[in-house]
Amino acid sequence: MVKWVTTPSVPGREITADLGVVRGNTVRARNIGRDIMAMLRMLVGGELPEYSQLMAEAREQAVDRMLQRAQELDADAVVNVRFTTAMIMQSTAEILAYGTAVKLKP
Repeated sequence: MVKWVTTPSVPGREITADLGVVRGNTVRARNIGRDIMAMLRMLVGGELPEYSQLMAEAREQAVDRMLQRAQELDADAVVNVRFTTAMIMQSTAEILAYGTAVKLKP
Protein backbone atom coordinates (compact mmCIF):
# COMPACT_ATOMS: atom_id res chain seq x y z
CA MET A 1 0.00 0.00 0.00
CA VAL A 2 1.34 3.42 -0.96
CA LYS A 3 1.48 5.99 1.83
CA TRP A 4 0.81 9.66 1.14
CA VAL A 5 1.84 12.77 3.05
CA THR A 6 1.53 16.51 2.55
CA THR A 7 5.12 17.02 3.74
CA PRO A 8 8.20 16.94 1.46
CA SER A 9 9.43 13.74 3.12
CA VAL A 10 8.14 10.71 5.02
CA PRO A 11 9.11 11.05 8.70
CA GLY A 12 11.79 8.54 9.63
CA ARG A 13 12.31 7.33 6.04
CA GLU A 14 14.87 8.26 3.40
CA ILE A 15 13.79 8.96 -0.18
CA THR A 16 16.00 7.06 -2.65
CA ALA A 17 14.29 7.89 -5.95
CA ASP A 18 11.91 10.49 -7.38
CA LEU A 19 9.49 8.77 -9.76
CA GLY A 20 7.72 11.92 -10.91
CA VAL A 21 4.40 13.63 -10.45
CA VAL A 22 1.28 11.50 -10.03
CA ARG A 23 -2.25 12.83 -10.29
CA GLY A 24 -5.77 11.69 -9.65
CA ASN A 25 -8.89 13.63 -10.47
CA THR A 26 -12.65 13.40 -10.63
CA VAL A 27 -15.36 15.72 -11.89
CA ARG A 28 -18.60 15.80 -9.93
CA ALA A 29 -21.95 17.40 -10.61
CA ARG A 30 -24.64 18.48 -8.21
CA ASN A 31 -28.02 16.82 -8.49
CA ILE A 32 -31.54 18.14 -8.07
CA GLY A 33 -32.14 16.29 -4.78
CA ARG A 34 -29.07 17.79 -3.14
CA ASP A 35 -29.85 21.20 -4.64
CA ILE A 36 -33.36 21.31 -3.15
CA MET A 37 -32.11 20.38 0.34
CA ALA A 38 -29.23 22.85 0.07
CA MET A 39 -31.54 25.68 -0.99
CA LEU A 40 -33.75 25.03 2.03
CA ARG A 41 -30.72 25.05 4.35
CA MET A 42 -29.45 28.28 2.76
CA LEU A 43 -32.55 30.03 4.07
CA VAL A 44 -31.41 29.48 7.66
CA GLY A 45 -27.66 29.47 7.08
CA GLY A 46 -24.97 27.07 8.18
CA GLU A 47 -23.18 24.13 6.63
CA LEU A 48 -24.57 22.40 3.56
CA PRO A 49 -23.86 18.74 4.46
CA GLU A 50 -25.10 17.51 1.09
CA TYR A 51 -22.29 19.37 -0.65
CA SER A 52 -19.75 18.63 2.07
CA GLN A 53 -20.37 14.91 1.55
CA LEU A 54 -20.17 15.27 -2.24
CA MET A 55 -16.79 17.02 -2.01
CA ALA A 56 -15.44 14.57 0.60
CA GLU A 57 -16.30 11.65 -1.67
CA ALA A 58 -14.70 13.42 -4.62
CA ARG A 59 -11.48 14.04 -2.64
CA GLU A 60 -11.29 10.38 -1.64
CA GLN A 61 -11.77 9.25 -5.23
CA ALA A 62 -9.09 11.67 -6.45
CA VAL A 63 -6.65 10.37 -3.80
CA ASP A 64 -7.44 6.75 -4.69
CA ARG A 65 -6.72 7.47 -8.36
CA MET A 66 -3.47 9.27 -7.50
CA LEU A 67 -2.33 6.33 -5.36
CA GLN A 68 -3.24 3.89 -8.13
CA ARG A 69 -0.92 5.81 -10.49
CA ALA A 70 1.81 5.68 -7.83
CA GLN A 71 1.38 1.91 -7.47
CA GLU A 72 1.74 1.55 -11.24
CA LEU A 73 5.17 3.21 -10.85
CA ASP A 74 6.00 0.86 -7.94
CA ALA A 75 6.25 3.84 -5.58
CA ASP A 76 6.43 3.44 -1.83
CA ALA A 77 4.92 6.84 -1.07
CA VAL A 78 3.63 10.08 -2.50
CA VAL A 79 5.04 13.24 -0.93
CA ASN A 80 4.00 16.90 -1.16
CA VAL A 81 0.38 15.91 -1.81
CA ARG A 82 -1.82 18.86 -2.71
CA PHE A 83 -5.45 19.34 -3.67
CA THR A 84 -7.02 21.80 -6.04
CA THR A 85 -10.51 22.35 -7.33
CA ALA A 86 -11.90 24.09 -10.36
CA MET A 87 -15.34 24.76 -11.74
CA ILE A 88 -15.68 23.02 -15.10
CA MET A 89 -19.13 24.32 -15.98
CA GLN A 90 -22.21 25.41 -14.07
CA SER A 91 -22.90 22.97 -11.20
CA THR A 92 -19.76 20.85 -11.77
CA ALA A 93 -16.37 20.83 -10.09
CA GLU A 94 -13.12 19.00 -10.62
CA ILE A 95 -11.07 17.84 -7.66
CA LEU A 96 -7.41 17.13 -8.40
CA ALA A 97 -4.97 15.43 -6.01
CA TYR A 98 -1.31 15.46 -6.97
CA GLY A 99 2.11 14.83 -5.50
CA THR A 100 5.52 13.28 -6.16
CA ALA A 101 5.81 9.50 -6.23
CA VAL A 102 8.97 8.28 -4.49
CA LYS A 103 10.87 5.15 -3.53
CA LEU A 104 11.94 4.84 0.10
CA LYS A 105 15.00 3.17 1.58
CA PRO A 106 13.97 -0.20 3.07
